[in-house]
Amino acid sequence: MLRVGIVQMRSTDDLAANLAAAEAQVNEAASAGASWIALPENFAYLRREGTPFPCAQGLDGEILGTAASWAKRHHVWLLAGTFPEAASDGRVYNTSVLISPEGVQAAVYRKIHLFDVDLREQGGDPYQESATIAPGSEPVVADAPFGRIGLSVCYDLRFPELYRGYAREGARFLTVPAAFARETGKDHWEVLLRARAIENQCFVLAPAQWGAHGPDRSSYGRAMIIDPWGLVLAQAADRPCVLVADCDLEAQDRMRAALPCQSHRRLF
Repeated sequence: MLRVGIVQMRSTDDLAANLAAAEAQVNEAASAGASWIALPENFAYLRREGTPFPCAQGLDGEILGTAASWAKRHHVWLLAGTFPEAASDGRVYNTSVLISPEGVQAAVYRKIHLFDVDLREQGGDPYQESATIAPGSEPVVADAPFGRIGLSVCYDLRFPELYRGYAREGARFLTVPAAFARETGKDHWEVLLRARAIENQCFVLAPAQWGAHGPDRSSYGRAMIIDPWGLVLAQAADRPCVLVADCDLEAQDRMRAALPCQSHRRLF
């Protein structure tokens, strides 16, 4: 068994307040026995749409340094959901970092698919992530003692080929830290997460942002932990909270042996 914890937050553009809230939730998950804890997208800073990132920084900056201190204090694996990593063209990368219990950066993933959409017909707003965020270019599979981890972020969830590639590389877990839009989340969030779990026979950890972050930005929430059969092991209520669940790796192995769909794939 591997006990995992995921965090649901309501971050704002107050860096210090966000870090304090995240620290309290990491402490709560660690106290509940989680040995791997995952934070959501934009956990340290969630800006108002269209505004700059005053806290953009490198991999050696305050945000990851603080997150590494939490991992070391509790001796846990920690997914630092995403933070704004300064890019060379004036934009930022939306970067997810896996940190070891020693505080070492074990993997760095930069969000590949950017949310350039118009949700006005659904009662929402237009979004143009590519105006301020640079796309990553490389899928990332991380190695941990409990299994391989395929990293992704939010809108990546709509591109199943990314996760199929992770399954081919032996991933046991898929991470999807998110700040999913309310308009799409209510109909698509759970469906897509469970589909990615079922088709790849992986545990899915989906920490999330929830609620209003300011006058013009809000997120759907409903953070989830899902097992390889597609069953929801834990789901967040509509508030900031911590979820903990036990992942049975031996049951995952038995299920994969009984239903070996990965080996049945045919390419056309």
